[in-house]
Amino acid sequence: MTRVIVFAKAPIAGSVKTRLIPRLGAAGAASLHAAMVERAVATAITAGIGPVELACTPDPSHRFFKSIGCQYQVSLSDQGAGDLGDRMCRALGRAVHEEGAGVIIGTDCACLDGAYLQAAHAALEAGASVVLGPAEDGGYVLIGACIQFSQMFCGIQWGTETVLADTRALLIDGGVLSHELAMLWDVDRPADLDRLKAEYPDLFRAGIATDTTVQSIR
Repeated sequence: MTRVIVFAKAPIAGSVKTRLIPRLGAAGAASLHAAMVERAVATAITAGIGPVELACTPDPSHRFFKSIGCQYQVSLSDQGAGDLGDRMCRALGRAVHEEGAGVIIGTDCACLDGAYLQAAHAALEAGASVVLGPAEDGGYVLIGACIQFSQMFCGIQWGTETVLADTRALLIDGGVLSHELAMLWDVDRPADLDRLKAEYPDLFRAGIATDTTVQSIR
């Protein structure tokens, strides 16, 4: 089995999807984020490759996380301290130890589906030690492993366009056999909303929030 770990922030207005606030407002950006978290969890379950864990920040006690955990019957965990690399390293290492393999996904990629997760699982089953899902912005939408290799998270400048390239270099330097999936795109910048509206209109509409919508997820 391959554990699927969904990394997510609580949908607090003004602290998530901040680059989308000029288009959606703080409430709309938080509402869209909440919808994308729920979509990611549902997708992970649909893939059927192993148990699903929702890794939360600032912590799992937030009302929204408790609601998702109850609704979808997934386990909740605390991402803990450190930068993104530290947090992913711990979560992935735990999954490898307990399940034999794990993949981490974020919540920014609308087009990541169950088949994509199944392809990641199949790559690990076929002999790859690490699997990557490249993103158009130079990062990645998925990282998975069936070995402990903490070095692939070291020295990465998170949030930059060199994340994927730097990770590839670390894997090559470490002699780690990796496999890359098809390139996907994230919803990060205002221009991405036009693409989201065209390809995933129902999800786009979640970004047109009312005060009541945001109040319900605080």
